[in-house]
Amino acid sequence: MIGSILRGAAAGAAGTTALNAATYLDMVLRGRPASSTPKQTVEKLTEKTGVEVPGDDKQRGNRVSGLGALMGMTTGVTVGACYGALRALGWTPGLPVAGLFTTASAIAGSAAPMTALGVTDPRTWSTTDWLSDVVPHLAYGLTTVATYRAMDSR
Repeated sequence: MIGSILRGAAAGAAGTTALNAATYLDMVLRGRPASSTPKQTVEKLTEKTGVEVPGDDKQRGNRVSGLGALMGMTTGVTVGACYGALRALGWTPGLPVAGLFTTASAIAGSAAPMTALGVTDPRTWSTTDWLSDVVPHLAYGLTTVATYRAMDSR
């Protein structure tokens, strides 16, 4: 079980790299800015918990930005680890089903906290907003599953 979870975590890290690459490629192609929602999520969490991010305005802003990125990486690695756990328990769907499952799990893992904190509301997203979110997460899901399978087949 532990080996499968660790392979899943590593696969989730590879998937996170694919998600980031797809996101940055979208930014290059469309000339759009980076999303502000990870930073806003950190800000809301600090408000809710009363935990302050230290530093002057510049340092604090940089730390909040870094924390937002780290939260996304944590989500990706965690979803991958959960996929590994499911594989260890005998769940072995084909690549399309497993890819869609990990895609949906990663979207839920990132959007649910943001929605609960009032940072975003997916019900109000445009088609372009959804595509900007789904396409990188699909790259995540398929890469995570393919990477896990490549490690598992050895």
